[in-house]
Amino acid sequence: MFDQKAGQIDAVVIATPDHSHFCATMLAMSLGKHVYVEKPLAHTFGQCTRLMAMEQKAGVVTQIGNQGHSGPNYFQFKAWSEAGIIKDVTKIVAYMNKDRRWHGWGVDVTRFPEEGRPDGLDWDQWLDSGPRRPFSRKLHPQTWRSWYLYGSGAFGDWGSHILDTCHRFLELGLPDKITALQREGVNKAGLIFPQASTIRFDFPARGDAPPCEVTWYDGVENTPLIGAEAAEGLEPEVLNGTGKVLYSKDLVFEGGSHGSALRIIPREKMMDMRAKLPRFPQKNSNHYENFLLACMGEEKARSPFSVGAPLNQVFNLGIIAQMFGGEFRFDRKKQMMIGDERASALMDPEPRAGWEQFYRMHI
Repeated sequence: MFDQKAGQIDAVVIATPDHSHFCATMLAMSLGKHVYVEKPLAHTFGQCTRLMAMEQKAGVVTQIGNQGHSGPNYFQFKAWSEAGIIKDVTKIVAYMNKDRRWHGWGVDVTRFPEEGRPDGLDWDQWLDSGPRRPFSRKLHPQTWRSWYLYGSGAFGDWGSHILDTCHRFLELGLPDKITALQREGVNKAGLIFPQASTIRFDFPARGDAPPCEVTWYDGVENTPLIGAEAAEGLEPEVLNGTGKVLYSKDLVFEGGSHGSALRIIPREKMMDMRAKLPRFPQKNSNHYENFLLACMGEEKARSPFSVGAPLNQVFNLGIIAQMFGGEFRFDRKKQMMIGDERASALMDPEPRAGWEQFYRMHI
């Protein structure tokens, strides 16, 4: 496409499977094209680092497709943080308990089932820079997110819709410890994601902000319990569906996914405070309009790579914990795993032969 029409293209939308976002995005930016990339931004920690570097080098507009980052929750979280309503958050619980495509596959899957490839499908192109495996309908179409080699599991599917504003406005950055608290239905061959997992990220203090613990739950029956921290006025309640709860020194906030606004709980507390809660703009460009207006220089993109890529890297680290289990220490300054060769090898694996050029474009 670029060979034939590069001069006619101003911006590119990339909504291919998780593992193939990186190369197309790097190529587009190298040609000076603005890029809108669906979440998850990239498949590995190292890919995210290169995309941020290329964003700076190319000077183009970038936007990650976590659409809620242009919704009410974005403007509310921003206004409430600036007003000091949301502050001193020490614990966040995030959950996604919907059924996933790999649920029910079992723990004994030992290989990619091989099937006849449909006519007209360029399988080598579909594999992109990922490792070569045979065609399978359990990989394509639609089920690629189930496999570690090509997808990003529930983190890639929902993480950016649930934790985006928390990560941005609390300035969490990268964790220094990642712990797999629970893994259920672990695939023995390490090919597909667990049937359920609970992953905790520990973020250190940032300036005046205290350390913050973020715990992620996925799996149909793997549900957190609100009120377990004995927050004043809260009755124990099992959370189900998608959403988050933020515990601060003085207040507890509950919210859903995408652009849904937060509410202070219990409800009586929010009603008592409502006259003091800052207002936030209700009429704003949506996420797609924001990208287009940013391309034309009329607005600033709300979820550029410089904002969204570090969040994606948090999830990249979480996936490593899902795969191996246990506890991992992470050096935030050097951006490397400490003392674990298996985890380190997955931070920035080599591309398949023939795709190396895309990994050098940011230099």
